[in-house]
Amino acid sequence: MASMSASSDEHAGPDAPDARDQDATTAQRLDLDEAVPDIDEAVARVEHELGRLFARIRVSWREAAQTVHPDLQPLGYQVLTSIATGKATSAGAIIERLQTDKTAVSRQVRQLEQLGLVESVRDPDDRRARVLVATELAQERVAVARSRYEARLAERLGRWSQADLDRFAEMLSELGGGASDRADGKTPAS
Repeated sequence: MASMSASSDEHAGPDAPDARDQDATTAQRLDLDEAVPDIDEAVARVEHELGRLFARIRVSWREAAQTVHPDLQPLGYQVLTSIATGKATSAGAIIERLQTDKTAVSRQVRQLEQLGLVESVRDPDDRRARVLVATELAQERVAVARSRYEARLAERLGRWSQADLDRFAEMLSELGGGASDRADGKTPAS
């Protein structure tokens, strides 16, 4: 058997991989196989932490809604802040921004009007249309809710360096929009 192996090596030619090359290739494959579970574990950990973060965000929305008015639901708070910031002042824009259905938005806008937090007024740019505006009361209460939230966030992130915060914001942007949204077109590993 040994003589057969020697003769096959002789006939393999000068370009044939020797045993050392095969061993190196096998070692590389084993490294990759070991890396896949590490990546899977890391992704699972990120997924778990995102779940915890989303749960905390939902709690924050509920607390902010209660700060504005005891009867306000978290979705109502999101609708109100969209209106108050001017990022969405029509039902269609709110639906698009919050990615929710028309009936839920209509119900929330109606409640906000009943609570004296939102008014429907003529659009100054198009007299036929109406826009939603936050009342002074709503602006005041949203400001209180936002200041509490921002204080908690500043407390948590205040220990981070500017570079860490910038990288974190970049990573969140990539996660939310994908690498195609990056100005330089590179993926995080590039």
